[in-house]
Amino acid sequence: MITALDKNTALVLIDLQKGVVKLPPAAVVNNIVQNVVKLVDAFHIAGLPVIVVNVNPAYSKFSISRKDAPPTNKAFFEGDSLDIIPEIKTRPGDIFITKHTWGAFYETPLDEELKKRNITGIVLAGISTSIGVEGTARQAGELGYNITFAKDSMTDSSPEAQDRSLKYIFPRLGEVGDTDQIIDKLS
Repeated sequence: MITALDKNTALVLIDLQKGVVKLPPAAVVNNIVQNVVKLVDAFHIAGLPVIVVNVNPAYSKFSISRKDAPPTNKAFFEGDSLDIIPEIKTRPGDIFITKHTWGAFYETPLDEELKKRNITGIVLAGISTSIGVEGTARQAGELGYNITFAKDSMTDSSPEAQDRSLKYIFPRLGEVGDTDQIIDKLS
């Protein structure tokens, strides 16, 4: 449930790029994208920052370390796959961040950009819930940001991972609600 948004809140969109959006999600991507577009429009109307984050794991330490899961298919990060999907209408003044790991704060200027604007709260949306969104949320929590999760503006390739993030992790880091509840709190 969304009780409030900070006066200085930014919308942070995670990995809504061509190469990630085409991966199989748990929820229908079109519905997620429609909700994200509503959030972007609402934040622009409110004059609040919109941060658009994409991921390029190529050459990151994380992408070459040992792990059980196979490495990410590099084909998803070639050509125009890093480009943000065209449905997201950005404006001059929006902030663009390229991350190289799961979280958007690690070795990026995101924290600095938010602090320059006196941002104390963030609304998170994007793909994938249990990886990019959760990774960013954990880092944001460690940095002291108030976090709001737009649960109908995010999806995951694993329904179980999506449910676990929404049910167990996110309520410990912030407030979880839907797009319309968040937009109502912007007014």
